[in-house]
Amino acid sequence: MTSVDVLQRHIGITFSTQNGCEVLVWAPRANQVALCISGSEKRIELQKKERGYWSGDVVDNDIYPGVNYFIEVNGISYPDPASIFQPLGFDGPSQTVDLNAFKWQDKSWENVPLSDYIIYELHVGTFTPEGTFAGVESKLEYLKQLGITAIEIMPIAQFPGTRNWGYDGIFPFAAQNSYGGPAALQHLVNTCHHHGLAVILDVVYNHFGPEGNNNEKFGSYLTEKYKTPWGGAVNFDDAECDAVRKYFVENVLMWFRDFHVDAVRLDAVHAIKDFSPVHILKEIRQHVDALMSLTGRIHYLIVECDLNDTRFIEETEKGGYGMHAQWVDEFHHALRVTTGQERTGYLRF
Repeated sequence: MTSVDVLQRHIGITFSTQNGCEVLVWAPRANQVALCISGSEKRIELQKKERGYWSGDVVDNDIYPGVNYFIEVNGISYPDPASIFQPLGFDGPSQTVDLNAFKWQDKSWENVPLSDYIIYELHVGTFTPEGTFAGVESKLEYLKQLGITAIEIMPIAQFPGTRNWGYDGIFPFAAQNSYGGPAALQHLVNTCHHHGLAVILDVVYNHFGPEGNNNEKFGSYLTEKYKTPWGGAVNFDDAECDAVRKYFVENVLMWFRDFHVDAVRLDAVHAIKDFSPVHILKEIRQHVDALMSLTGRIHYLIVECDLNDTRFIEETEKGGYGMHAQWVDEFHHALRVTTGQERTGYLRF
């Protein structure tokens, strides 16, 4: 199992309590990696470490939250694969974000029992005329009056353009810029909790969107061993897979820890191919359990799967992957959600 510190994000650029930041980039194919400030000649060389990582501890007034930057690999600049924000779109510079800067006011929030989830699935870009996270906030009281207990936000990982279904995202860590970006998403989750609503976030871990995906310039994020209906499969069990597994484990933990999301819905897990001794879903569950034991918060892992295979929701001690629920039919308005002995209500509009 990949070892990940569940209480702190490490990949990409992270800010410490002191003046400065840490930089960690996975680029095993590179001979040289540097952090380049957009619109400036400032360039910070990173040092090669074990397992293909490049790192640097930067104590510099040029690196602070809100700075646009690129990662230069062998002389060519790309957005950061672990970018948290793409303010100018998928092909523009990444922007540094201090995820600890948001002032949460949901300390007393307790996640709704999964058996009590009545879910409203919404698309941020079309749910309101504004098409933003802030726009969703204006409709929360309406959702409460409908009897909804949890909203399901369709994928918001940065994609090309301003409106998209979201299932071809390129940057799994970056909240879509046209929706408002990461701070606006944190504010939405905080406001949902104030209204007594849980938040489910759709995530896609079986492929990357084809347009603007430069991850292969950094390392083996994809594998030729398998194919998906949408392109190359994510590398969970081929050469150099350890860093890719860490990348997605870190992603789940970020949404729970730094955005206070209550549940994630993993899209089309039947297209996740992994024949490792520990399946990536099981590894995710183990890390989420570790996070919950330290924070006291409850988070759910829900998978959408065409296989209707009980292995996905079987307890890890019994050889299963330990997912909390499995959606077995996404083409009906009344959708059954299996959680072992329970069913969860679902409304789709």
